[in-house]
Amino acid sequence: MPSPSVTIVGAGLSGLVLARILQNHGVSATVHELDASAGVRRQGGSLDIHEDSGQVALREAGLYDEFRRHTHPQGEHVRVLDKNAHVHVDSGPEGGEGGRPEIDRRVLRTLLLDSLDPGRIVWDHKVTAVRALGGGRHELTFRDGSTTETDLLVGADGTWSKVRPLLSPATPEYCGVTHLEILVPDAPAKHPELAALVGPGMIFALSDNKGFLGHGGDDLELGASLRVPEDWLDSTGVDWADPGAAREALFREFADWAPVFHDLIRSSSDTITPRRIFGLPAGHRWERVPGVTLVGDAAHVMSPYAGEGANLALIDGADLARAILQHPADLETALAQYETAMFPRAENASLESAQGLASCFTPTAPVEIAGFFSQMATHS
Repeated sequence: MPSPSVTIVGAGLSGLVLARILQNHGVSATVHELDASAGVRRQGGSLDIHEDSGQVALREAGLYDEFRRHTHPQGEHVRVLDKNAHVHVDSGPEGGEGGRPEIDRRVLRTLLLDSLDPGRIVWDHKVTAVRALGGGRHELTFRDGSTTETDLLVGADGTWSKVRPLLSPATPEYCGVTHLEILVPDAPAKHPELAALVGPGMIFALSDNKGFLGHGGDDLELGASLRVPEDWLDSTGVDWADPGAAREALFREFADWAPVFHDLIRSSSDTITPRRIFGLPAGHRWERVPGVTLVGDAAHVMSPYAGEGANLALIDGADLARAILQHPADLETALAQYETAMFPRAENASLESAQGLASCFTPTAPVEIAGFFSQMATHS
């Protein structure tokens, strides 16, 4: 029986793991990505990959052993501090490793990219239009004027998905937090005091609805985060593309924080990237539309404060691949099977993410988040 044609829009984690698992079973899938190449954008910081989701997907993709070769020693260590640099939590799993190993997002994405056959990804191929042809088939038009037709269209194209409107009118809403990504490269060698402040794993330095959150390691990858209105970046009048002006603005925002946090800002590289945090409503779902579905952030983008986004993306891709392989001649059954499992899982994670945000950005922080990690350590 001929395999269905599968077209994936977006070369993020969800689309890539879907393509990889289908490839392993002889089902052709083409990934169309608007970026010109793999390295054109920074891919974010470290990810903790969970046993019951992300790791399951990587095992099904046949990439688990390779993934483990790239995880960070002591990446699961947690430090929780307040603005005075007082340490509330400083702990990690016994032996330095627990059930959520950390890996750089760009390393994980490269692992997935390299696992696909040549030509499986079409770069610099932005979707400009999608047209339903009937019978569940769709036609995609790309920026260069070319078109393709497909039996199954998968939107893996992130927060501002171009495929989502085929299924849902929902649009992401601002979550109330803006952060500025900062990077302190080669910290253990050049800034050992800052490497010690952050530690080898995750850091939550929180007070007064502000914080520095991120990961340690060879490079310190952090977000200087603030609970501010959606228009705050524009209303400050700061040229955020000017690293000197961006640092000065952060000095002002964190003026009453301990000097070591000012050193973090001062020692950061010139690439300072502002990002507003957006999310879809918890419980976002849609009625079944023939021949099309969503995975990853396209389906359920949420704030990052429960560490679920990448894990959901990976397990979405694996679940959808499994459903397609189980029902190659009945894509509607496959899609219904996938969505039935995905919807409640995403809703629970979205609620956890909202609670995580509320615990981090509060006038009494870091009391709440310190209590959470202390409780986790007690039960581990």
